[in-house]
Amino acid sequence: MSLRRTGLSSIAQYTSIGGQAVIEGVMMRAPNYIAVAVRKPNQKIVIRNEPHKSVSARFPFLKRPVLRGVVTLLESMVIGINALSFSANIAAAEEEVGEELSGWAIFASIAFAIVLGMGLFVALPHFLTAMATSKFFTADSPWFHLLDGVIKMCILLAYVYLIALMKDIKRVFQYHGAEHKSIYAFEAGEELTVENARKHSSLHPRCGTSFLLFLVLISIVVFSAVFPFFGLTKLSGIPILNHTLMVLVKIVLMMPVAGLAYEFIKMCACRMQKPIFRAMIWPGMVLQRLTTREPADDQLEVALASLRQVLRLEKNEIADSDRLVEMEIASLAELSYVPASVAEFPEA
Repeated sequence: MSLRRTGLSSIAQYTSIGGQAVIEGVMMRAPNYIAVAVRKPNQKIVIRNEPHKSVSARFPFLKRPVLRGVVTLLESMVIGINALSFSANIAAAEEEVGEELSGWAIFASIAFAIVLGMGLFVALPHFLTAMATSKFFTADSPWFHLLDGVIKMCILLAYVYLIALMKDIKRVFQYHGAEHKSIYAFEAGEELTVENARKHSSLHPRCGTSFLLFLVLISIVVFSAVFPFFGLTKLSGIPILNHTLMVLVKIVLMMPVAGLAYEFIKMCACRMQKPIFRAMIWPGMVLQRLTTREPADDQLEVALASLRQVLRLEKNEIADSDRLVEMEIASLAELSYVPASVAEFPEA
């Protein structure tokens, strides 16, 4: 299988500009601005501009290894939620399903999703492992955390596979592929057109899907070392309470584990010319086949509109009065192409 088909293409350098698929659209994030492009039912594209400044720019110590991964994760969650809310409100307004979602409704939905995620991907695997291994070994054993990780991965794969069967989610996954193809075209130094983006892979080494995989794998190693070393497997004499407390500790430890996963992906992505690092990142690329789909040309157009717009903002090609407003275009051709290189926006 070729490098391009797997997404392990020979890009000389990756960019710090990245994005996220949203409902019928794509969000692109650059060092100083964010642009969200969404396709409306009338086929026009609405784009929202937002200024952005990472908290690590104000507090340089947060740029240190591991810490920067935690900061990136938290900021990505906040930015992603805002972008999803914007796209959801566009869809709600166009479909005339009622008023826009309120801030409280969005907050409640996200809070519920986080709680559900912790229950499904942290608590459930732990308790299933405890029930399956109670007669064989305790949480002091690395085998406990290995089995916990295997169950967690199985749940993750099953969850992604099942939601991919939903029509709306499939379209989000197509926009995910469009986001990757657009970024690849920029990293290859090509003009940001549908024709150029179409030929690239929909898989990218720095994708959030790969991050999830390595988050699980690294958690197995960290939990196997931390729990017995610090005596965190005997927090209570009551078994159910003891395991509940261990689950809470795991939730707290997910932040530093996320930081380590970020560093691992960054290390591999910066060295993709070497076979050993391509091999290490390969499992994450395979997993992306579940979360990306080949996009249609109109979806590529939306992703490219978002990327063009964020580059126009970064290169000061937009009047100050237009930077904080939404705009609507009929096609990508209405957004002027601004020449830019990866060297101007190198991998962070």
